[in-house]
Order: sequence, then structure tokens, then C-alpha cells
Amino acid sequence: MNGGVNGVALGVFIFFFLAVTVMGFLAARWRKAANEHSLDEWGLGGRSFGTWVTWFLLGGDLYTAYTFVAVPAAIYAAGAAGFFAVPYTILVYPLIFTFLPRLWSVSHRHGYVTPSDFVRGRFGSRGLSLAVAVTGILATMPYIALQLVGIQAVLDVMGIGGGDNTNWFVKDLPLFIAFVVLAAYTYVSGLRAPALIAFVKDGLIYIVIIVAVIYIPLRLGGFDDIFSKAAHAFSQVNPATHKPKGALVPGSTGQWGYATLALGSALALFMYPHSITATLSSRSREVIRRNTTILPLYSLMLGLLAILGFMAIAAGVKVSNGQLAIPQLFENMFPSWFAGVAFAAIGIGALVPAAIMSIAAANLFTRNIYKEFFKPDATPKQESQVAKLVSLLVKVGALIFVLGMDKTVAINFQLLGGIWILQTMPAIVSGLFTRWFHRWALLIGWAAGMVYGTLAAYGVASPTQKHFGGSSAEIPGIGQIGYIGMTAFVLNVIVAVVLTFVFRAFKAPEGVDETTASDYTADAGDKDVEVELPPAPVN
Repeated sequence: MNGGVNGVALGVFIFFFLAVTVMGFLAARWRKAANEHSLDEWGLGGRSFGTWVTWFLLGGDLYTAYTFVAVPAAIYAAGAAGFFAVPYTILVYPLIFTFLPRLWSVSHRHGYVTPSDFVRGRFGSRGLSLAVAVTGILATMPYIALQLVGIQAVLDVMGIGGGDNTNWFVKDLPLFIAFVVLAAYTYVSGLRAPALIAFVKDGLIYIVIIVAVIYIPLRLGGFDDIFSKAAHAFSQVNPATHKPKGALVPGSTGQWGYATLALGSALALFMYPHSITATLSSRSREVIRRNTTILPLYSLMLGLLAILGFMAIAAGVKVSNGQLAIPQLFENMFPSWFAGVAFAAIGIGALVPAAIMSIAAANLFTRNIYKEFFKPDATPKQESQVAKLVSLLVKVGALIFVLGMDKTVAINFQLLGGIWILQTMPAIVSGLFTRWFHRWALLIGWAAGMVYGTLAAYGVASPTQKHFGGSSAEIPGIGQIGYIGMTAFVLNVIVAVVLTFVFRAFKAPEGVDETTASDYTADAGDKDVEVELPPAPVN
């Protein structure tokens, strides 16, 4: 790192940051509904987004600072193992094509705002609904934290905040600034803010990636030299482990870990509350089906992004914190003004998903904890007010994750959340197709997966972290290293299947299912399915 402040890059970054902040506040007036005081309006954008808005919103939601910073950083540090994110985004879209349209239909027919609403209605279980809600909130906080780490990384490289500064307030000031900005426009505009900003975010990211994969290899002598230098760097022995630092291709001992991590991450992605929130904000079932076919375009971008990790090695980037590798690569390779554009893409790429995540977590708390257990007669206006306040508290929780955990392994923030959120899949996805599982069996299976996954992750150490240092551990009975979340998920399903037979044998109460078969195929315009909320009258 150069040590000084890059004034030009900082100026460009601030320009774009201020521009999207203004857009975030103005979004409150975009497609505003007549009744703005409801979770449908604040938390789901009026359920009115079409194909392109949904595409940008989902893209902005799913391809985050994790994509731009943590994935290339993992490749920079360890090589091909970091590419797991590419196959998992390829696997995920055929999976969600089968169940997301059904979730959209039943949710719009019954007015469900969260996945916990659906679980409550399908299985008649307040306990299972609460478990899904708490897990969603818990898994979302480290994911928001990862976005804030991405913002801090680019500010560090530009020469402000972080670095070797021993004053904790100055060091973490960028995170507090990001928190205030994010909290303010999310509070005011709800889901409309990230939906509008996502157009800018995705445009900047595509521009930066296209330029990077053409311009940087030209400066470094082509892809042959890039891969050759990366392979040489990975072949060097790590003095801490006495093993090679990485590999261009996973070795035989790493194949189970790679495969289970890719599969588990694919299963978990659309269990996150923010993914479902963006899905439910669309105006029709057909919008969801179209998006599952065109969203793989982002996977192409992700593959190109991942290669930046190799480019950083070939360019001789040396950083103590791997999360700084790609911002530092941009700083070294690009003119200052374009480096500022790249930094803005990362920063805005963090703000958009962080906003959606905080909204989704707030929706869960409001609908499935506050209204379900504390104020069943809450009005739509009271729900929206509580959700706005909770969205602020969720961001505070994310800050605690950032300040209390090791930021040099930021990808573990997301992977830890993935271990937890994957345990909600049996209840949500199975419920969309069958009611065979018993509600109590699903709840106990969830508990088994959560306990095992958390304890196993707690026992994983890294060179900089005694606990929660990674997401892989030995798979019981197989002896191979694999993704903890996937192992916990298998345990979850086995427990749920076995106990379903037990509870059925003892004729345990099933709970009331408030849904019908036709609910899962309903579309906009059908009975009880509104196309969108009515617009506000023109003054």
C-alpha cells in the first residue's frame, strides 16, 4: 500500500457515494403507494416490481461485496478452492426455478411477507415459525457485516481509516459512516431504495469487470503469465503450515470440501431472508420464472471476478489482509480516476445488499416475533414503524460482528451464516410441495442441525482465529473434510425423517394447514392475488 491518500480516487468515490445516497432518499417517492404505512409497501416495495427491476434487485442482492472482495481474496490466498462460488451460482438457478414460483404464489394469495409467515400457515406451528425467523435474523447479521468490511477495505486502500492507526474510533470510522448513511435511507425509503440504486451498482460493476479483464492482463503480459506466476506463488511453502500455500487445481484431499461447499452454498442462497424478500417484491409469478433464467448472466461476471485473485498475485500485490488484495490491485493497475470508479462499484455493491438484508431481517422480527408474540392486534402502520426501528438495530448487530471478529477472513462471516440458514430449508422447501414432515420433527431437526453446525464451526481454528476460523471440518463416518453446513443439513433431514415416523405412530397433533393446493399455482390477477398496491394520488 502506498500510505498516502489518493485524492482523485477518493473524490470519484465520494461523488458516486453521495449520488446513490440522494437516490436512496428520493426512492421514497418512486412508485409510491396510496397507503405507504405497511410492510407490503415499506418492506416489499408494494409487491410491484417487474422483470427488469427484479433482475437488478436480485442481482444487487445476491452479488455483493462478498463477490467483489471476499471471493477473489480467497483465491488470492489459497487458489482454486475459492472458485467454489462459481459452480454454486450455476447450481442454484435450476433449484430455485422449481420452488420460488410456488413460494411467490402462496405468499401473495395469503399476504405472507416472510418465509416464517409461510411456515406458520403451512404447518400451524408458532415454534417452527419462530425458529425460522430467529435463524434468518442471526444469519443475516454477519452477511451485513461482510458488506461493511468491503466498504472499509476500499477506504483503507484509498488511504483513509483503518491501516495501522491505533485509535479504534478513527480506524473504524468508515464503518460508522456507512452505518449512518445506510440506516438513514433504508429507514426512509424501504425496499425501493436498494431497488433503485441497484441499477447504478450493477452498471458500475459490469463496466469495471469488462475493463479489468481486458486492461489488466494486457499490462501483466497475458493470461499465460498470470496463471504461471500464480502457480509458482502457490507452490511456495507456507512457514506456518509447512505445506504449499495453495493450488490452481484442488488436490484430492480438498475435493470433498470443494463439492460440499459449492452444493451447500447453492442450497442456502435462497433461504436467506433478503433473497426471499427480493423475490416476493415482484409483481407476478412469471417475473420469478423469467429471472431464474436470466440471472445466470451474473455467474459469468462472477467467474471473471474470481480471476482477479490470480491477477493480484501476478501483479505483485502484497497485503497482510487478503480482503485488501483486489482494491489494491485496482489502485496499482488503474489510473486514479478509474480506480475511484472501481472503488465506488465495491462500495455501492455493499450498500445495496446491506439495505435489503436489514429490511428482510426487520420484516422477520416484526411479523414473526413482535406481532406473533407481543402485539397480535398490531396495525399495518405499527408494523411498518417497528420494522423501520428494527432495521436500525440489525445494522448495529452487524457492526458488533465486524468489530468483534477477525476481518482478515471476512468470507467466514458469510459462510457461518450459511451454516445456520441452511437449516431452515427442510421446513420451507418441503412445505412448498408436501406436508409429510411432522412440524415437531422439523423443529427438532432444525435444532439438531443448528447445535451441531455451531459447535463444529466453533471448533475450527485458523492462523488468526481460535474459533469460527472456517466452515469446514471432518465429516463423521466419511473421514473427509467437508462443509459443516452440509453435514448439519444432512443431520437435520435424517432427524426430521425419523421423528416424523415416530410422531405419526403416536398420532401427535399435526397442526392446521391454512393453504390449499391451488394457492401454490396462483398468479397475478387470480382471486386474492393483487397485481400491485394502488399508486398514491397525484398532488
